Amino acid sequence: MSTTMANHQAKMHLRSCIQRVCTGPEYSKNLPYEDAKAAMDYILSGQADPVQIAVLLVGLRMKRETQEENHGCLQAIVERSSITTVDVDELIDIADAYNGHVRDLPAVPFLPAVLAACGLPAASHGVESVSPKFGITTHRVLKAAGLAVDLSMEQAAKRIADPSIGWAYVDQQTYCQTLHDLTPLRTTIIKRTIITTLECLVGPLRARNKTTLYTGFVHKAYPPVYSEMARKIGFNSAIIARGVEGGLIPSLQQPAKVFYFDNEGEDQVFEVNAAKDLGMEHNTRSTPLPKDISISQPADEGLPPFDLDAAVKATVAAGLNALEGKENTTKDALILAASIAMFRTGKADSLQNGAEMARNAIDSGEALKRFKA
Repeated sequence: MSTTMANHQAKMHLRSCIQRVCTGPEYSKNLPYEDAKAAMDYILSGQADPVQIAVLLVGLRMKRETQEENHGCLQAIVERSSITTVDVDELIDIADAYNGHVRDLPAVPFLPAVLAACGLPAASHGVESVSPKFGITTHRVLKAAGLAVDLSMEQAAKRIADPSIGWAYVDQQTYCQTLHDLTPLRTTIIKRTIITTLECLVGPLRARNKTTLYTGFVHKAYPPVYSEMARKIGFNSAIIARGVEGGLIPSLQQPAKVFYFDNEGEDQVFEVNAAKDLGMEHNTRSTPLPKDISISQPADEGLPPFDLDAAVKATVAAGLNALEGKENTTKDALILAASIAMFRTGKADSLQNGAEMARNAIDSGEALKRFKA
């Protein structure tokens, strides 16, 4: 089949998907897995009309995506991505919300270095900025801290496999350029789409034997969605925590549920309480935005309603202070997140033991050393 004919068929298929999905609350139809996969593949080809892309994505969201649609779209994204196997037996995939944080200073950018210092190789991934929140992202924080955010897949894999480093960040622009190319369109759409749900599940860096997804959620409908997609896309285990702002680190102030599965086991859930389990007493959920930069102002397109550069600098300062062993909420957030990861991957026999390992990794200076490596 010629390229012209293939593009015509893909275009007509996208048209058919729109006709089925976007017919109102009573008559909209769900897409089978193969149709959803083909539609997303065409979208990622760079040949699809932007208006039609937007109509389908909004239509899916308004109808509410099914698991078959989620799986089909995610599979298309994965097949368009550079999935790289790292020369380690086990790896944890740190998948924080790609659109960032706007109500707190995230600790997640520093978590992979802490886990690596505990003996658990770690990967993280994301983008510089994306709709709908355009918040403080791992990309922005690492770049402001002077670290490379444009590593190739090979460079990232080599860093993780290096026993003196053990972690790396890869950007979506590196592992899936065609998905990243949709960023301006997603800004125009304004609201979150199926891409927002699925991009954290790609897992661009995988271990030889076992890769664990560690991600977060806010709304209670999402854990089974993430769990099923993680299984289908090849993760061996998953940790799905109710975190602050949809991130993966639970609140320091109140109990939170953590869902998980391991290998072929059933989905399970436990509750983590930072105060009760780890003796952390705080009157805030996480590290709040400093008052001098959290003054409300009209949000610009692509910017949150505060001084983003100042917020990123404050995040770097809080994170480096934490890795230097200074007591602050960011340090406790890192210890909390690491305790969950170490416990649920079997590297620690309890949350308390995992927290002790993380605290030692920080207080010894090993986590900071790896962060700066």
